[in-house]
Amino acid sequence: MTSHRPVITVLVADSANHPDGLDVLADRAIIRITDSAGLATALDDAEALFLWDFFSTSVRDVWRHCADLRWIHVAAAGVDTLLFPKLCESDVVVTNARGIFDRPIAEFVLAAVLAHAKLLREGDKLQREHVWRHRQTMPLRGQRALVVGTGSIGCEIARLLRAVDVEVTGAGRTARDGDPDFGTVVASTALADHVGDFDVVVNVTPLTDKTRNLFNRKVFAAMRPSAYFVNVGRGRSVVESDLVAALEAGQLAGAALDVFETEPLPSESPLWDLPTVTVSPHLSGDAQGSLQALSRQFVDLATHRLAGQPLPHPVDKRLGFVPGGR
Repeated sequence: MTSHRPVITVLVADSANHPDGLDVLADRAIIRITDSAGLATALDDAEALFLWDFFSTSVRDVWRHCADLRWIHVAAAGVDTLLFPKLCESDVVVTNARGIFDRPIAEFVLAAVLAHAKLLREGDKLQREHVWRHRQTMPLRGQRALVVGTGSIGCEIARLLRAVDVEVTGAGRTARDGDPDFGTVVASTALADHVGDFDVVVNVTPLTDKTRNLFNRKVFAAMRPSAYFVNVGRGRSVVESDLVAALEAGQLAGAALDVFETEPLPSESPLWDLPTVTVSPHLSGDAQGSLQALSRQFVDLATHRLAGQPLPHPVDKRLGFVPGGR
């Protein structure tokens, strides 16, 4: 950014939900807070855009007003709703909320795996029925997990699963051995050749052209009937009808689903009533304090930018995510 007071536009969904703490930038930048209706006007001569409303697709619609734009920051890990060809071809730098959601999502995955292994869903049902029934639970030690998506969130998931002695393998763009976070990484393009070796399969991939419908009938058919599927990535990485069919046929032992093809999950979806499925409303990364952390992250990045320093960990717009692990 130049030495004059640059304009930073902040896109919010509504006036009642906006980031705190941006006033610390007020002596160095002009802050404009707007909703999607006013975005075009608010972007005229703006050099930076903070997408607090991270599911918005409004930037595509007002791109002709973005001549001065040099940086977009998204308050989310995934940037699939932002990217479009003209942005990807431009020199605009895109950053995301890298690091903010790693631990909460990893804890959510660990909780889902423990709840399945320790029969907590069944226990809740029996308690509500006032039934005292002894049962044996599964140990986690020695179980094998495949974490599909080897970015920073996947790395943190691997770390927590290893803490309870689960053996973890990664699946990513390129197969490799000796990965510093996963050891062995298999190619995600060949999932059906590998998923049968694992007790737990976790999807944490970003949504790109290569990961859309990645989990399909072929992949689910190749999984063990005792396998547990956890999706904290993107709903559209999964062919939902194929997942439902696999669960109904007993091809999987169950699933914990935090993301879906359509959100909110329609009331008529069979996933609500499948006895082996746990549904949550896209909350795996939303721990207490996360909103404040997102605001602080943007202030830190803006401070770097205002000082003329390069922004760390930019999104590779061609790939659709920040390459690399930790």
